[in-house]
Amino acid sequence: MTPLLTPHLVIKSTNGSRQYPLVGDVYWTVGRSKGNSIIITDPWMSRSHAFIQRLDNGEFYLIDLGSRNGSFVNGRRVSVPTTLTHQDQIMFGQSEMVFLNPPQEKQTLPQRGTAEKFSPFESDPITDTLHERRLISVMVVDIRNFTVFSRRVDNHTLSLTVGTWFRQAGEIIKNSGSWVDKYIGDAVMSIWFHGEEAVDPEQLINVFQAVSDLNQMTTDLQRQLSLPFDLKIGAGINTGYAMVGNTGTGDRPDYTAIGDTVNAAFRLESATKQLTEDLAVGRETFGHLCKVASIKDHFVEHQLSLKGYDQLFTAFCASYENLDYVLLDHLVKASQRKYPGLH
Repeated sequence: MTPLLTPHLVIKSTNGSRQYPLVGDVYWTVGRSKGNSIIITDPWMSRSHAFIQRLDNGEFYLIDLGSRNGSFVNGRRVSVPTTLTHQDQIMFGQSEMVFLNPPQEKQTLPQRGTAEKFSPFESDPITDTLHERRLISVMVVDIRNFTVFSRRVDNHTLSLTVGTWFRQAGEIIKNSGSWVDKYIGDAVMSIWFHGEEAVDPEQLINVFQAVSDLNQMTTDLQRQLSLPFDLKIGAGINTGYAMVGNTGTGDRPDYTAIGDTVNAAFRLESATKQLTEDLAVGRETFGHLCKVASIKDHFVEHQLSLKGYDQLFTAFCASYENLDYVLLDHLVKASQRKYPGLH
């Protein structure tokens, strides 16, 4: 069997091994049923067992879909999205396979947002310096009390909940014009690119709509699965300049944003727990949102002492109920501008 030079799985069986290339798509489902990308007739496999997702930065993640007998990477059962690296040993049920992502493969790097084509690049095996200063909005969303949640439910319920949540979260974020830039444990980070010098407030509405949709999806999921307690999320949004580009090595690029704007988004999300708020946004984000919606009555100003900041950080917080009022107000105003004769 000639090894492939592109990312692929080597699937082992009693009849030998076969290779399954992980190219030409962004995710591949694994299970017993015929609708899966990779069908494995193993009685220990669930019909829809797991899926493998490739992010825009070239990283691969394994996400279990609530399989009865679990998904394992290097002997460890996974319950949150887990990064796959070259030569990782994977087991679904009793089926073994190896993930291979040869270093010789040249990855791709997005240059201008998510809608444009990616371009190949050459690099040495050191961290690249392909960075540019971009105006962005960063959203960080975290599943609340995940540690407590993971201790109160069985492995099947845990992986089913988390796998379904992350899969649906990815679809919501994609539909809002962004992508999942990072899975970080029980959280996701996404980036929206703005113009070179200014933020289109209408574009910023997409970010807030994504948060609202994520909250509604989370509530619906809790009801569908009849979980013993409420499943909730917290969110932080920050707008500003950041260095955007590759932060990985030549054979393992990692296209992302780094800098104070990103750090503050994580701090804002974390602060919502102590403040018992659902959503926290930075001053710049709040100012741009004010241009397209009446929000001052729905957000509360806080002066926060954030880790890593010498001065108090101004944040504006709101409940998801108040966020929905803001989005409804924007929708009404947009309708009035578009159809003035009807109002």
